[in-house]
Amino acid sequence: MRISTNLEHLFYKGYGLTELTGPVSRVLGPKESKKWGSVGRLYGLLEARIVDPETQEALPPGKQGELWVKGPTTFKGYVGDPEGTIDNMVINGWLRTGDLCYFDDQGFLYVVDRLKELIKYNGYQVAPAELEQLLQSHPGVADAAVIPYPDEEAGQLPFACVLRRPGCILDERSVMEFVAKQVAPYKKIRRVAFVNSIPKSPAGKILRKDLRKMVLAPLLTTSSSKL
Repeated sequence: MRISTNLEHLFYKGYGLTELTGPVSRVLGPKESKKWGSVGRLYGLLEARIVDPETQEALPPGKQGELWVKGPTTFKGYVGDPEGTIDNMVINGWLRTGDLCYFDDQGFLYVVDRLKELIKYNGYQVAPAELEQLLQSHPGVADAAVIPYPDEEAGQLPFACVLRRPGCILDERSVMEFVAKQVAPYKKIRRVAFVNSIPKSPAGKILRKDLRKMVLAPLLTTSSSKL
């Protein structure tokens, strides 16, 4: 009896929501798995649209916006939280996911980041996850997280918290230059802090609230004391 050691056919990427009672999209087969970064196509009986978060107008393939989903498994609401239900539901049964996403022209879904995590820089929206992936590709970076830093002129600045690899000599300027070469000007890292750890949940999710307390609070307190 021959047992295959190729697990490629056993594990596929997907995307789902508790509010939708499970999966929204999935990648099927080796061919679809080659769509790097995608979480696949929609499950049957589901509808989806990408919507401009401000105008609520539907956007075409390739454009990033909030993902709205509709289907027979959509939840009826949060128990004991009518305000939360109103915030997450819109007319005609569409569920607002709160996720920044886009579809390509073949119907494959890509999840970019959480809308509430976006950094607002001079009217532009910057996704921390995109910058974090770039930072983590640097050979001298063991881990990284990006959070907003308040600024009177720009609104918010992309602020990188970087965990260096042992023995690596890495300074703020080299980090900023590394990112600047690969992104649009408005996405540049404007400030850097080197940390001993990136706080995360047991599931590996960055605890941005804890990170802000750990890194930003001391900096903002120092800045205020100099005024």
